[in-house]
Amino acid sequence: MHDIAHSSKRLNESLHLPVLVIVEPLLLPRTCILNVLRRELDELEILDMATVQSLDCTSARDVRLVVLSIADKHIGDPTVEDDFAFVAECCPNAAVAVLSNHDDEPTVQAAMQRGVRCFLSTSLPIEIAIAGLRLVLVGGVYRPLPVAGMNKMPDFEPPDARGLASAYLINEAARLAIDRSVADLTPREQHVLAELELGLPNKLIAAKLNLSESTVKMHIQHIMRKCAAHNRTEAVLRWRGRLPAQSRDLEPGAALTTET
Repeated sequence: MHDIAHSSKRLNESLHLPVLVIVEPLLLPRTCILNVLRRELDELEILDMATVQSLDCTSARDVRLVVLSIADKHIGDPTVEDDFAFVAECCPNAAVAVLSNHDDEPTVQAAMQRGVRCFLSTSLPIEIAIAGLRLVLVGGVYRPLPVAGMNKMPDFEPPDARGLASAYLINEAARLAIDRSVADLTPREQHVLAELELGLPNKLIAAKLNLSESTVKMHIQHIMRKCAAHNRTEAVLRWRGRLPAQSRDLEPGAALTTET
């Protein structure tokens, strides 16, 4: 009886959690994505579906984000357009993320013009994809930076050829102010930020760096202020794009003996 009551309680709690839905026709990639997201986004109920038509069963749920896999299809493909329309009808309050095998600028722009809040290429590292989803869940927008044919911001080099996210458009004066602030991160703050980049919670960061959780929280507050970030995910994305490369090359396992 106790097990039945416990299971019933857990089911009832899950029904009140915000929902993220993965729509992927292929079982193996869908299951892999599902397992990763359930581990990384445990504050959400993660549901997986083979087609958008299954969204009908979520009408009474608080669906916050729908991740739609389109594989090799183009954004303008009629079937993709139909899927967008169905998602908008079934989950009008949900943001839409697209998982695509393409990452060219015209495809990205076409997706954003259709209201997509998050564009994920299958060539992205998993930690960047998760960071992008977290950004969207707190109200941001994630899209790869253009890698060719676009005006580049001065003194900015994307850390990899596929690009990361441009969370917000900022003017030149604000960009330069952020660059200076991020470059002013202390060595301790850089180590904490490196752990944030891995998606670690405060408790694990504290254990790895031999700090108290309150000290970790203090460092994160300082980092967010210096990065002009609204949350830790945005801070990581800005740090990846703007902190000088030599500041990121911290020796693995380097000991930290003093608090900052």
